Amino acid sequence: MPRHHQKKGSAPGGSQRQLRVGELVRHALADILAHGSVHDADLEGHIVTVPEVRMSPDLKLATIYVMPLGGRDTDIVLAALDRNKRFLRGEIAHRVNLKFAPEIRFRADERFDEAERIEKLLRTPAVQRDLAPGEGEEQ
Repeated sequence: MPRHHQKKGSAPGGSQRQLRVGELVRHALADILAHGSVHDADLEGHIVTVPEVRMSPDLKLATIYVMPLGGRDTDIVLAALDRNKRFLRGEIAHRVNLKFAPEIRFRADERFDEAERIEKLLRTPAVQRDLAPGEGEEQ
């Protein structure tokens, strides 16, 4: 009789196992990229960060969020990683002990853009006016 530990609507990032395997895949990929193991002209001039890896519940699909340092040439870097997907999957399989090597897909990490958008909003005059203490208010 199988036991199901994950309930509907549980942890937003997935189960403990998904999070743990995602971190292992993230570290393995970051190590591969840091050592320059991928020989691709489009990747050579870029330092790529891997802030997050999300695993599917069956651990057969890894969605890898990447961002080139400085946020430039994101499309070029994603295309280069997609071209080398087969090699990277094999390298990850050697470094992370799983029953199946997960399929991998790359996505641009948009958290930095979102944080910048919020920062710009906070600096607008209307928000600054609302945040400034008004007359009669104590600081």
